Amino acid sequence: MEATYDLFTLKTQCMTFLNYAYLGIDKTTRKAFVVDPSWDVSQLIQILEGHGASLAAVLLTHSHFDHTNMVSKLEMLYRPAVYISRTEADYYKYRCARLRTIGDMDRICIGDTEITCLVTPGHTRGSTCYWSGNNLFSGDTVFIEGCGLCDSDGGSAEDMYYSLHRLIRLLPAHVKVFPGHSFGDPPGKEMSYLYKSNLYFQIDDINHFVKYRNRKNNTRIFDFK
Repeated sequence: MEATYDLFTLKTQCMTFLNYAYLGIDKTTRKAFVVDPSWDVSQLIQILEGHGASLAAVLLTHSHFDHTNMVSKLEMLYRPAVYISRTEADYYKYRCARLRTIGDMDRICIGDTEITCLVTPGHTRGSTCYWSGNNLFSGDTVFIEGCGLCDSDGGSAEDMYYSLHRLIRLLPAHVKVFPGHSFGDPPGKEMSYLYKSNLYFQIDDINHFVKYRNRKNNTRIFDFK
């Protein structure tokens, strides 16, 4: 299936936080969406202007500040719709000027580009992955090397277990994963790669999964690449 949008990876950093955001530009309408705008929007603005595109939507995987800190600036510049899961917005009282809440399996259309919202709790109460074409934008739910922390307010290792196994059942092996952070591997690896290299995809017992995810000796928590 031919992609309906061009995809650009945006790598931004503030002190020790290194985040990935993703910009998609619909090929037919030149309307664009961005996933988790973080730290700096200069790359995004340059790409939009260079491709004659306008920003129609901001897709938030969750409400943590390192994934949402550029929302207000983008609202002021482009007046896009801002999407986040209803559960996430309600639980953490997340608000912004142009907020629209979504539920599991809702669909967002940007021109000819259709995006499916998959609510995947675990890292936060209402974390969401966005699936469009052959790409999954996974925020802090799935990393190429692992999965997100589950010990903050609203997080749950039990929920993470069920969310990951749902993604394994739902997504074809060729779908590429684009997470919010990297711990060494570049974004864009296929699910089939994660089946072999991501330990959390290989743990079938929920008790083992929870114990391992909540271990206290994880020294690479913020070792972003």
